[in-house]
Amino acid sequence: MRSTDSDGASAGAGQNGSASRHHQIQVPVDALTLGMHVEELDRPWTDVPVLFQRFVIRTEEQLSTLRHYCVWVWVDANASECDADWGAMAMKRGAVRTVHPLPEQHPLSEELPRARKAYRKTRNYVDSLLADIRNQQTIELEEARPVIEACATSIQANANAMFWLGRVRSEDAYTAEHCVRVAILAIGFGSSLGLNDADLTTLGLCGLLHDIGKLRVPDAILNKPGRLTPEEMAEMKRHTEYGYALLTKQGDFDPIVQDTTLSHHERMDGRGYPGGKPGSCISRFTRIVTIVDAFDAMTSDRTYQKGVSTADALRILFKNRGDQFDAELVEHFIRMIGIYPPGSLVALNTGEVALVLANNPRYKLAPKVEVVLGPDRQPCRRRVLDLATHPESGDGTPYAITEPLPDGAYGFSLQAHIEQKGTASSS
Repeated sequence: MRSTDSDGASAGAGQNGSASRHHQIQVPVDALTLGMHVEELDRPWTDVPVLFQRFVIRTEEQLSTLRHYCVWVWVDANASECDADWGAMAMKRGAVRTVHPLPEQHPLSEELPRARKAYRKTRNYVDSLLADIRNQQTIELEEARPVIEACATSIQANANAMFWLGRVRSEDAYTAEHCVRVAILAIGFGSSLGLNDADLTTLGLCGLLHDIGKLRVPDAILNKPGRLTPEEMAEMKRHTEYGYALLTKQGDFDPIVQDTTLSHHERMDGRGYPGGKPGSCISRFTRIVTIVDAFDAMTSDRTYQKGVSTADALRILFKNRGDQFDAELVEHFIRMIGIYPPGSLVALNTGEVALVLANNPRYKLAPKVEVVLGPDRQPCRRRVLDLATHPESGDGTPYAITEPLPDGAYGFSLQAHIEQKGTASSS
């Protein structure tokens, strides 16, 4: 509930009486829904192009306007015309919805060429952006939205194509690749939660730009192999504030993008930085990016540290749910990404090696796979198996995964496989 002054009036409120203010709830703009009764904004009403001070959200256009101009609004729990439980949901930042299977509107081989083009354009843009920041040049952020929209379009057609591309990594280009992967994973996660196209683009921008402030941190600190000193850690933590300053100075983005850049290291228990915000003050988009950012960082090789396995990273996320990460979103993320992410290699109980094509949120241990190496670990006739349907081998034994394999195991090159599929689909 909104806190009130001693006379019952909340700071900045209009003249609508103190009784209703006891029912005002602070809601991030990414959790607003139709039917909510908006009482106050996080900025003067004159800064936002709405007709009335205090109104019921009736249209998607009103939602879009609030999301573009605000980070938070206050709504009247009693007057709002939506589900009776919406207030509790809003307090949990919870427009958390059923996790849907990732989209597969186009076959993977058909989508890969478009995904590669969008991924390459996004990566080139990030490389250019980071170089400008390093060289103290004026940064151009206008291109961020169209490159993210292209990624979102591809992900909506077949998210696994982009997920495959994110598996091809270079430890020498960690920062640039990390920004792109976080954007891709965030869009995929948002899609699995049922977000609309506009929200997916905004969420993708949050992911793409969340770490740009790190380029203001000296390389000696950013890539230091050993433990940071207290002074170095303090400087590292300032990357959130550096990024926020860059975006507020240069970018015409929804405020929620700037807020996520500033807040993606806040924690649900209030022990994060830079502001030590409690969970109730962390937006849903920030909560999503925080999970995806941590997952990608943990599973990535860097010049000074090897990444952990997907399973270990998911265990860490699960262990820290509720304290560091939003508990519900962590559980939904695990269902979406699966124990064996798309593009990863696995060993089968037949001795064969398979490439994971897609996950099923209901059956985390039974993804759809493509057999790429035979029992002798040599290339073989490729075939697709949906392990959730319990296919059987020649002797009647149901296929099963015995263990995950590291990228590049037995000489299998995912990058070459992607090139081959892309060439085959375009011929």
